[in-house]
Amino acid sequence: MVSHRCKMVVKEELQKLGLHPYHVELGAVNLPGELSDDQKKQIAEALKRTGLELLEDRRSILIEKIKSTIIEMIHLSEDQPKINFSVYLSDKLNYDYTYLSNLFSESEGTTIERYILLHKIEKVKELIIYGELNFTEIAFRLHYSSVAHLSNQFKKITGLTPSFFRSLKHKRRNQLENV
Repeated sequence: MVSHRCKMVVKEELQKLGLHPYHVELGAVNLPGELSDDQKKQIAEALKRTGLELLEDRRSILIEKIKSTIIEMIHLSEDQPKINFSVYLSDKLNYDYTYLSNLFSESEGTTIERYILLHKIEKVKELIIYGELNFTEIAFRLHYSSVAHLSNQFKKITGLTPSFFRSLKHKRRNQLENV
């Protein structure tokens, strides 16, 4: 799950099935008691109809937790942690970063660092589109060492400079699900 809408959909689908989750967060749901195989099948079918899927194996769940943590960190929190992403992920998920990194790369075909970079660039696009912050403020907010560093990464990923992107009439952002 990568958005608040997804959380609402999951909660709604579970309630339709007569299940009342204690807590629904990005990538995880806490339900009272154990689920029967039939209930798991019903949940999987309900989620599939909405474009989501039920993950049960530990590796897939951990991959989704990595993604959810990165998305929360970059898109949903006002203040990003001032520590390295590797330390943040390792502390938050209680796994060695090398293990998380290897698992993610093996499963997703890209590195965690690249995944973070793609999301940071999407956040930069969003902040440029909103137009409330200048490039210096955006660089500071996303912990870039300088505007030049932000500009170099932005151009490497999008092929455009941030200034040119700002000047476009029809700005293009990717949906978070597609990053």
